[in-house]
Amino acid sequence: MNTQKRRFFAPISCALAFAVLTVLLVAAAMTFGTSSTAQEDSSDHRCGVHTLRGSYLFATHGWNIVGGVAQPKAIVEGIDFNGDGTLVSPFATVSINGTIIRSSGSVGSYTVEPNCTGTLTFTGGPSFDIFVKPGNGKQVWMIQTGPAVAPPAVFEGTATKVSPKKEDE
Repeated sequence: MNTQKRRFFAPISCALAFAVLTVLLVAAAMTFGTSSTAQEDSSDHRCGVHTLRGSYLFATHGWNIVGGVAQPKAIVEGIDFNGDGTLVSPFATVSINGTIIRSSGSVGSYTVEPNCTGTLTFTGGPSFDIFVKPGNGKQVWMIQTGPAVAPPAVFEGTATKVSPKKEDE
């Protein structure tokens, strides 16, 4: 009877030992086996003002609210981020309720937190909350949040990187 027990339990014991060993190996691989590529990628997701560097095109539309009435607003604007929290707009064309306004040379500042959120403010102009694409900063989603003295606005859009900063080429 002892021999029968061995014949019965030997394969089960082997299978159980193999299963335990497999689980341990998988756990070790998951713990210690993170590839260097994945490790590099995770460090790229920390943002800062340096993440935004180069020329971007901001093209969007929305509305200004004047006297409780929504007036259409559209903009195409260049934004040059300097990688240090400062920016310049070399050109902008805005249409507010069909009235065209062109400008150039507007300056401003921006912040970017490690979680890729931040703010952007044009000196004497509108301000935005911004959300930067982690890693490469090739896109910036923006929503107008001020100024409080201007008419309220429903205005959001995306700025897309079109070229690197000249020193980076």
